[in-house]
Amino acid sequence: MEKYRILLVEDDNVIAEQVKDYLERWGYDMVCVKDFQNVLKDFSQAQPHLVLMDIGLPFYNGYHWCAQIRQVSQVPVIFVSSAGDNMNIVMAVNMGGDDFVTKPFEPEVLAAKVQAMLRRTYSFRGQTSVLEYQGILLDMTDAAAVIDGRRQELTKNEFRILQLLMENAEQTVSREAIMKRLWDNDCFVDDNTLTVNMTRLRKKLETLGRGELIHTRKGLGYCLEGK
Repeated sequence: MEKYRILLVEDDNVIAEQVKDYLERWGYDMVCVKDFQNVLKDFSQAQPHLVLMDIGLPFYNGYHWCAQIRQVSQVPVIFVSSAGDNMNIVMAVNMGGDDFVTKPFEPEVLAAKVQAMLRRTYSFRGQTSVLEYQGILLDMTDAAAVIDGRRQELTKNEFRILQLLMENAEQTVSREAIMKRLWDNDCFVDDNTLTVNMTRLRKKLETLGRGELIHTRKGLGYCLEGK
């Protein structure tokens, strides 16, 4: 079994030690950020499979560092913060986050979300490497959309949305079904978070000349349908 490495970006030493000790008992290799002025350096050195990111940090907030990470990597980022209102959840998703855990939390809940995120993210190995629909290719190995040789990298959530729509091409997929694919459960997900992800995906497809590919079925969901 592969040992996954997790980078913990948390400036509260008590919480950091509790999370580190608990997840290490689950078999994860935990690395805690020490230099909050240069989180990206610690990220590059650790090469983690997943990042746990607080929002309120010294010098720069977690949104800043998530955006910095997204410039170099599509590794999943789970925000862990006491600022768990809808606005912050939407902001976290908009900045490239993949999930959100609100403080205070039970360690079992955090561990379950980490396990689910790692399973979803790294279970692509061994599956069919490419999906195709009307000239657009979805590269399953590194989460990218390709049209006529032009390539657009996708976040993990954008990838999962497009994968689900391509698996059900020309059929309407409900918003609930998409949210279930993204997070396994929709206990904290509202329509805004899905809308943000869908808007980003459409903009990326637009850069490839296929912005019309995803159709909204009002009151029902979304459908992948070409011209």
